Amino acid sequence: MAIAYLCLGSNIGDKVGYVQQAVKMLTSTGMVTVVRSSALYETEPWGNKDLDWFVNAVIEVKTKLSPRELLDLCKNTEIQMGRKNVKSDKYEARIIDIDILFYGDLIVDEPDLKIPHEHLHERAFALVPLLELIPDYEHPKYKKSLLQLHEELETLDDVFLYGTRVDI
Repeated sequence: MAIAYLCLGSNIGDKVGYVQQAVKMLTSTGMVTVVRSSALYETEPWGNKDLDWFVNAVIEVKTKLSPRELLDLCKNTEIQMGRKNVKSDKYEARIIDIDILFYGDLIVDEPDLKIPHEHLHERAFALVPLLELIPDYEHPKYKKSLLQLHEELETLDDVFLYGTRVDI
């Protein structure tokens, strides 16, 4: 069994409901078991500030799936939930987005599969929930703890515990 960390996010409709539904769909296969979960966060959209804010969470899972099989499960879950343009690199609104952040200590560098996630060290919306679960975990590529990576963020996007954000 491998331990992996998945980041889930939604910025359309019932955002919390979609994140919860995705977790249920992933675990219903019997191939993924949730060990623990971060809190839910409202997060500023990364890459396109004109989008609605996201609800994000990170889950720690146990799986017998290979990294490729886990990616396929994540992408199939996105498609089943109605996500369009699953292979698009554009930053756009989405019902659900599921990214593999870590898979054990593996480093995978394939055209369509990068583990650790290639932008993790730049994204507060993924680092903050991870800090709840594994703050001292050393990034296999950068050899820095997640806490160090968070402290080194060049731009700190807004990340609020769900329900605490106030629009001004």
